[in-house]
Amino acid sequence: MRKDGLVVVIVPVALVAVTLLEKRYPPPGLAVVAGLSLAVCLPVLFWRRLPLSAAVMSAGVAVIGMTVSGWPGRLVATCLFCAAAIHPSRRPWLVLAASVTWVVCYGMLLPQSIGIATFTDLIVLGVAPVAIGTALRLHGERAAQAARLDHAEARRAMAEERAGLARDVHDSVGHHLTAIRMQATATRRALRGQTPAADKALGTIADLSSSALNEVRALLDTLCETPPEPDQEDIQHLARRLSTPRLRISVHRAGPGTPLPPGVGRTVYRIVQEALTNAARHSGATEVEVRVRRGRAAVAISITDNGHARAGAEGRGIRGMRERAHRHGGTLTAGPGPRQGWLVEAVVPIAEGSVSPEVGHARPEI
Repeated sequence: MRKDGLVVVIVPVALVAVTLLEKRYPPPGLAVVAGLSLAVCLPVLFWRRLPLSAAVMSAGVAVIGMTVSGWPGRLVATCLFCAAAIHPSRRPWLVLAASVTWVVCYGMLLPQSIGIATFTDLIVLGVAPVAIGTALRLHGERAAQAARLDHAEARRAMAEERAGLARDVHDSVGHHLTAIRMQATATRRALRGQTPAADKALGTIADLSSSALNEVRALLDTLCETPPEPDQEDIQHLARRLSTPRLRISVHRAGPGTPLPPGVGRTVYRIVQEALTNAARHSGATEVEVRVRRGRAAVAISITDNGHARAGAEGRGIRGMRERAHRHGGTLTAGPGPRQGWLVEAVVPIAEGSVSPEVGHARPEI
């Protein structure tokens, strides 16, 4: 908001200065130029809330200022139409129509005659700021989406690294503490209190090792920070987070909505997450379709997009998805789709080794 206020102060001064370079005005005329310069910039104060209205109001002032020779106020209106195109809107065509209409009307009000070539140039001048604004908005959305993907990938990698570290500590330190406690307890039983000092020392060792083991387990639980098991609603939320105006992700589900067994739901979620990440980053697709069909014995997943196929060396993402599916005794295939784009299909058994024929050997129809 402070920057908008600075624009309202600085830009009118610049407009007056440029106008005076073109033509010298007496004091009454200079006041008119200053008033028009201020009026054409005032809509900047509320362009964030009403971008198109601000651009139209500025354009109206610019049309009024046509009577002032050499006054470049139309540049402010052009910038506001560009800003209106940058602002997310459900009706971008309205911004384009308003920009073209304003530029054409402005050109037709000029004293010189307009031919076909000039009329075409006016249309191009009306389209140009909207095209630039739209390109900047798409670039920003793409950068924001890439940042979200990188953040999610970093969190996933960190969680896996912490889980691996917790497993290693549990297997090594936990094993040794358990062995110390067992040896101390066994030695106390063998001595049967024959040496009170040794019995007391061994009891202390057993108690300390038991306390240390409990503390290590508590620390490992904190380190793992195991999140709740993802469900089918989480896939819906994932699709909404990754969707943008240029990438529409739809999710279709079939089968009972009861929670999946521990580990299975997370595997299904991670496969969909990795497939959607690959589609958003590499495919150039505009539409991605996710189908999740839960049968009695397995969950079938299908992710298709309309981008360009990426056949070639298998990357780490696809290998990771396949390993997750294999961990549950399932299968995963990834490759070019039957018509276009990329297709990822996976079958994850709900109970290990129990892939039903209707799910395991046919593409799910939902």
